[in-house]
Amino acid sequence: MPQNSGQPENHEPPQDDGAAQEGKETRSGDETGGGDGSSSSLLKKPAVRIAAVIVTLLAVAGSVLFWLHARRFESTDDAFVDARIVRLAPQIMGRVVHVHATDNQLVRAGDVLVEIDQGDVGAQLAQAESQRALAETELSQAQTQVRSSEAAYAQAKALVVSASAQARNALQDLRRYTTLQASNPRAVAQIQLDQAAATARSSTAQRDAAEQQANSASASIANARAQAAGAAARIKVLDAQVEQARLNFGYARVLAPVDGHVAQRSVAVGTYVSPGQQMMAIVPLDMWVTANFKETQLDHIRPGQSVRVEIDACPGADVEGHVDSIQRGAGQAFALLPPQNATGNFIKVVQRVPVKIVLDRVPEDCPLGPGLSVVPSVRVR
Repeated sequence: MPQNSGQPENHEPPQDDGAAQEGKETRSGDETGGGDGSSSSLLKKPAVRIAAVIVTLLAVAGSVLFWLHARRFESTDDAFVDARIVRLAPQIMGRVVHVHATDNQLVRAGDVLVEIDQGDVGAQLAQAESQRALAETELSQAQTQVRSSEAAYAQAKALVVSASAQARNALQDLRRYTTLQASNPRAVAQIQLDQAAATARSSTAQRDAAEQQANSASASIANARAQAAGAAARIKVLDAQVEQARLNFGYARVLAPVDGHVAQRSVAVGTYVSPGQQMMAIVPLDMWVTANFKETQLDHIRPGQSVRVEIDACPGADVEGHVDSIQRGAGQAFALLPPQNATGNFIKVVQRVPVKIVLDRVPEDCPLGPGLSVVPSVRVR
């Protein structure tokens, strides 16, 4: 008879080890896969689907609106502020005695910027004026001599007329005496005939002397007039010298030619300057933007179109302008060594063309100057 061990008997059939392991994996898979099931169940909700469709439509609409807005503008970041910088240099040599402009100062056209010592140019002006005054005196003397010579010539002409009349009368008397003696030798004494001949010769000689004196007076007139013309020409030369001396005297004060800001000042009191030596530069208030657009962007850009300019140095500045002109030719065509595409291999490269943009309004609080980077946007549609 079997003995009872006191432990309960297990009547379940033994399970295979593979089946037990599969059951564990199935239970673990059920535990970890609960999230995917919840996500899929979330996407099955109508509200979530509607929200996703709305977001997608809004993204598409936003993209379309952005494209429609962006296609109305042509922009480039290859742009900068440009201006014609005025570089000041003296026109005479001398030592600087005063400098009235400092760095970055705003000056107006006509303001005195630099003063050069006027000693040398002042002496040259005084010398030229004194020489001109002397030439005027010489001209006055020559004109007086012309009048004196003309009076002497008139007197000599009168003497010629008188001497000619006397010589003519003496010749007529001699002819009468000669004719009378030929017809009646006793009617005229030989002494009377000799006196008439002597008187005729003397009158003729006086007439010839008067004519020579008249010719001399005429030559004196020509000489006096030549001296007067030379003095007048010398006065013209001296007038030019005086004017040049006055200009040099005025060049001692260097004036601002345009309104603008002083830059690159290199002159100081005591500096000895010479013509052509740069002392300072003036950045004029008249500035514009040079934008180098790609040639493929020029299809719709035309003069007169409005432009909005973003300035890197003044992010908050609202600057408006308009297209002024488009350069005829790409920038590389004006290089020191322009390319020769007809030689060697050729690779097409999109060129850039400078476009001048005039600023309609420049912000006063923005330190705008040549070389600053800007981003212009041209409204082409």
